[in-house]
Amino acid sequence: MKKNKISKNWINKQRRDIYVRQSKIEGYRARSAYKLIEINEKFKIFKSGMTVVDIGAAPGSWSQYVSRIMKNGKIVSIDLKEMENIKNSFQIKGDFTEPIIQRKIKNHLNKQADVIMSDMAVNTTGIKSIDSIQTGELCKEAINFSTEIISPNGFFISKIFMGGSFNEIVAAGKKIFKELKVFKPQSSRKDSKESFIICKKLR
Repeated sequence: MKKNKISKNWINKQRRDIYVRQSKIEGYRARSAYKLIEINEKFKIFKSGMTVVDIGAAPGSWSQYVSRIMKNGKIVSIDLKEMENIKNSFQIKGDFTEPIIQRKIKNHLNKQADVIMSDMAVNTTGIKSIDSIQTGELCKEAINFSTEIISPNGFFISKIFMGGSFNEIVAAGKKIFKELKVFKPQSSRKDSKESFIICKKLR
């Protein structure tokens, strides 16, 4: 009974969500596209001809947005799940933390990445402190991997949850990048602790 009530609450929340409705109108696979749209509008990240790596890409809304706005660019989209094709996106199925998948990513890049972006989060347990720490570990993995493939003036974008290892991740990012900003898009749910770090230029 409790599970059914939670499911009904989730369905009702989805119906009321303007970003869910807008994503269906505009053909995005998920409402998360609007988070990246806001990030790009504020920080002016994407330009024609860029090479972009999308970690934890499924269902593909971030790669979709980049594909729409970026001419003559290249996108490498990685996720554990299968995704429908996206224009200018080469898809790699697997766990990006595994060395074999990281080699596949590197082998497909013909130059250093201009942008590495991640909207990854673990499958939630419902315990926010644990979810925050586990998602933080993914963020740290992505930061460390980015140093191997990102261009000197490149951008790194990642989901991060307040609390848990937030301060540790921000400190690690500042050691690697010259610029780091924390930003919470309006399209993030009000009851969510998620924010995003936007990092620029390797030290």
